[in-house]
Amino acid sequence: MIRVLITSASRKVWLIKAFQRALSEEGGGEVMAVDSDPKSAALYVADKGYLVPLGLGEDFLRAILGICQKHAVKLVVPTRDEELSVLAAAKPRLQDIHVTVMASDPDVIEVCQDKRLFVEFCLENGFSVPKTYKAADIETISEFPIFVKERFGKGSKRTFVAESRKDLAYLLGRLKDPIIQEYINAMEYTVDLFADFSGEVISVVPRERLSVFGGETFVGRTRKNWEIIRASICLARRLKLKGHNTIQCFLHHGVVKFIEVNPRYGGGANLSFSAGAFTPLYLIRLLQGKPLKPAIGEFEEGCTMLRYTQDIFTREPEMSQVERLS
Repeated sequence: MIRVLITSASRKVWLIKAFQRALSEEGGGEVMAVDSDPKSAALYVADKGYLVPLGLGEDFLRAILGICQKHAVKLVVPTRDEELSVLAAAKPRLQDIHVTVMASDPDVIEVCQDKRLFVEFCLENGFSVPKTYKAADIETISEFPIFVKERFGKGSKRTFVAESRKDLAYLLGRLKDPIIQEYINAMEYTVDLFADFSGEVISVVPRERLSVFGGETFVGRTRKNWEIIRASICLARRLKLKGHNTIQCFLHHGVVKFIEVNPRYGGGANLSFSAGAFTPLYLIRLLQGKPLKPAIGEFEEGCTMLRYTQDIFTREPEMSQVERLS
């Protein structure tokens, strides 16, 4: 029996259910979920839920290792930016107890999570990004609006549009380490890209971000755009991405301009699952030692996702059954 552990499960009920389905298609198994908040909906959908210590210190790692040992977990799936580097660095400790972590190597995660490093990486390796201004160039900016974001940020938090030089000066005085880029008025795409543990790209699904809330796509549509597919494969190979990755980009005047890479599952990945790139199943098959053949372009064009919220009702006795670890 294969057991999967999903960390920072929070409201990711869709991801719990996706792995439960993948396991059922491969002979059965269980999905464990952990979070530090007992009001996390996913804890009550998983086959087993655990409360782990708040933070990402040694207590957190001990809790993860303990759960993996107790249940003979085979795969850990990090879902939060802050824990990616921690769990990637802990790969050797988890491998010692026969656990695989769905995460790229720590140096890759560092480039992906540092927006300045990511821009530098792209430019050094021949990938296009929105025009990015250095501090010395600020006075030369003449075209507005301008896009401004924090160097270390996630989702849509700490991202702004400066409509004028006055707005730009205001933002620069209040952000810690801003990235200043051209404002691109074009369709934004999310690309769900899956690579096996050796880095071979298996699937690539671009999807239009038609409606976004809190940095997550709530209305999206798959597009078989080969410019984006080919560029994303080249980026993934150069970065040495592994597992499921969420790539953000624009297609601007025929040029793919990369914004960022989140080396984890994103909130709209369910759309790619529905369109034919069911990556939880890919992961289960990799754990079983089954070969995966690249399926580039083998997904449904025009598959549209309309996300909505759903309620879970529980009672105090049920909530008390979620095991606490410290």
